[in-house]
Amino acid sequence: MSQNVLITGITGMIGQHFAASFRKDGYQVWGIARFSASSRNEAIQDPSVIRCDILERDALMKHIMKIEPDIIIHMAAQAFNGASWDYEYTTHMTNYQGTLNVLYCARELARRKDLKVLLACSSAEYGDIRPEDCPLIENRMLKPHTPYGVSKAGVEMLGYQYFANYGLKVFLPRMFIHVGTGHPPATAIQNFARQLALIKAGKIPPEIHVGNLESARDFIDVRDGVAAMRLLLEKGNPGEPINICTGKAYKISDILRMLVEISGTDAKVIIDQQLMRAGDEPLLLGDNSKITALGFKQRYQMEDTLRDVFEDWLGRI
Repeated sequence: MSQNVLITGITGMIGQHFAASFRKDGYQVWGIARFSASSRNEAIQDPSVIRCDILERDALMKHIMKIEPDIIIHMAAQAFNGASWDYEYTTHMTNYQGTLNVLYCARELARRKDLKVLLACSSAEYGDIRPEDCPLIENRMLKPHTPYGVSKAGVEMLGYQYFANYGLKVFLPRMFIHVGTGHPPATAIQNFARQLALIKAGKIPPEIHVGNLESARDFIDVRDGVAAMRLLLEKGNPGEPINICTGKAYKISDILRMLVEISGTDAKVIIDQQLMRAGDEPLLLGDNSKITALGFKQRYQMEDTLRDVFEDWLGRI
């Protein structure tokens, strides 16, 4: 008999890839999506995708108790670090209160069956870091300085509390920047790829507007990230934070250069001060020793990921 998996935020990039991965392995996949999520994905028409706001605890409880999932993948969130400055209240309510509701419902279900819960924690929890602090290890003191980072630190602490106090099997992946298809243009890579696709299609002049190109980030292909998190569920320890990253950082300027080459365009690069982010760390690089020890191996190289993202945008514009 196949196991039930419930994915909140199933219409998001990571949620979609989790769903595809579990379905490929024969799991029965259910999803929860907000009422406003239908504009992002036709999957909302799937009868296995339930319209529900995670802030509505009673409705969430009804659906979770009916589905009786063996695994809950909680990806629903206000997921953009930069946007959290403009949507501070929404960020905290969605990420913290939404997670509290999911954990509360999961604890009730766990009274009658074995259950695993995986929460979307984040590298933004590390906060104030200097290049010499990298690579970041999991026992480093957290100093988040954005509303998003603070909310995700709260998510992780909630998960640990439910593990320590109630014995709920909660897994805590600190996700570094996941890159892949099906994502809005809210991050540098997606924004670059979208602009280059529009240039390639002749829809805008051959100019690409960019922000800070000097920072470097530890990017991971979403397919590798999902594989790593499934490995964590299978072999990892509940209640223990673990970095989901490659252990390699790329400068944003190098990412842009690779995307321009992939696109085959001759775009003029224009630095746009409005795209600069306050408090942008020069380097964000994780130590992936723990996930590697569980057997994780990176399959997708940056060039492969960027080509997929660019081609995805060509098909979307």
